[in-house]
Amino acid sequence: MSARADHVKLSVGQFAEQFRDAMIPLSNTFSYFCASQPMSEEDLKEYLEEPIAALPPAIASTLPKISIMLVPYLERVDGAKNVPANDFVCTERPPDNRQFWASQVRMGEEEILFFALKDQEVAEYHYRFYRMIASLVAARWSDDAQSSYSSLIREELNASVHGEVDEESWHVKQALLRRQSNVRRQTKAFRDYARHSFIDTLTLYLHGICCDIDVETGPRQLASRYLRRRLNLLYSLYPPPDGYAVLPEQLKESEQR
Repeated sequence: MSARADHVKLSVGQFAEQFRDAMIPLSNTFSYFCASQPMSEEDLKEYLEEPIAALPPAIASTLPKISIMLVPYLERVDGAKNVPANDFVCTERPPDNRQFWASQVRMGEEEILFFALKDQEVAEYHYRFYRMIASLVAARWSDDAQSSYSSLIREELNASVHGEVDEESWHVKQALLRRQSNVRRQTKAFRDYARHSFIDTLTLYLHGICCDIDVETGPRQLASRYLRRRLNLLYSLYPPPDGYAVLPEQLKESEQR
């Protein structure tokens, strides 16, 4: 590790405390620390500058202070989910059943995001970066955004639209359909599904602004016409920076601005 740690394995909380003062500012919101070696200009651009520059202004302006820690490996002990005390930064590759790719801790008002870089493609890193950003947005989305997205999701449910954007929202959707026949009811199960669906769709939207990506087809995938409706809604809520777009018609609109 650069500014090399004295320990081979530290919990993410311990690691954040130990190397917090080594963070390098990127903007008023973002800073980073690379725990393997100094980043080249090309790596800095690919891993940090370009993904951050592609964030819609309406999202960037609402984010808390974020520190990004790029580490060799992350290990999750006991299979616990979303329990930072069980997540560890490692210099050696952990067993496959304990290896994972991202973690998060909060210190005061600051969110510290961890990403394991070794054995991970840049495209996978981008996906996980934007998924964490989408989760942060979902924790503070406006009433207007929540109402608009929930209305769209309810229309899909009323029309028995099949599929979802990603695995997590797919499973939560199936749980909702098993428990609740009247989708007009504003229940905890519906709100949970709307939130997961929003995170998965926003992840795709943000990733699509930054990079050329393909949506994988499959029996659980949301049909393209419904996916397009969702992306257009997100475009209206969170317009991309000038010169960026997801759909071709959005690029033309961006060029005319």
